[in-house]
Amino acid sequence: MKTLCIIPARGGSKRIKNKNIIDFCGKPLIAYSIENALNANIFDDVIVSSDDEAIIKVALDFGAKVPFVRDQSLSDDYVSSDDVIKDAIKILAKMGKSYDNICCLYATAPLLSPEILKQAFDSFLKNKSKFLFAAAEFSYPIQRAFYLNAQNGVQMFDESKYSTRSQDLIRAYHDAGVFYFGTSKAWLEEDFMFKPHSSVFLLEKNLVCDIDTLEDLEFAKKLFLINQQKS
Repeated sequence: MKTLCIIPARGGSKRIKNKNIIDFCGKPLIAYSIENALNANIFDDVIVSSDDEAIIKVALDFGAKVPFVRDQSLSDDYVSSDDVIKDAIKILAKMGKSYDNICCLYATAPLLSPEILKQAFDSFLKNKSKFLFAAAEFSYPIQRAFYLNAQNGVQMFDESKYSTRSQDLIRAYHDAGVFYFGTSKAWLEEDFMFKPHSSVFLLEKNLVCDIDTLEDLEFAKKLFLINQQKS
């Protein structure tokens, strides 16, 4: 059984310039994902899929492989990670490299550890699901969520749940946006991961931070330093 880790990392990020290689507590952000993948000792290969020369250089410097340069058609704001993973699987197959399992690990996941990746992979193999991805519980009951209408007035999605005790509401979870394990067959054939054929690996809230803005980046750094002190 062969397992591949693919780290998607395109250039041209807009909200945070050079986000994937920006300094994060002394190292390029992507370096944490590369090192965690390598040190987990569960992958036969760790590659970075990128269209950017600077990212490719950093990836190689930290021990990842870059067997191809991603096509520009797969490097804009509207291309999904699924498309990038499928593309990588197909390109590698043409090179004579095939894998049973694929992990998509985001370059913006510095709060993870090799141990978490190993535990998640073990769960994926044990569950025998098509996919397993990291998830976290919502901190507030989503059944009590509301939106603002055209007049900026408050409108609940479901008023009937307003008086229901929190402990009586179904717990809700969200994609943590850090890693996704799947069989190669599932990556190529399935078009949607969020179905009963998938399972999840739950993460504590201190390990989850979606880095989209500079404020997110600074918050992630604080979480990282706090987690380092606890370990």
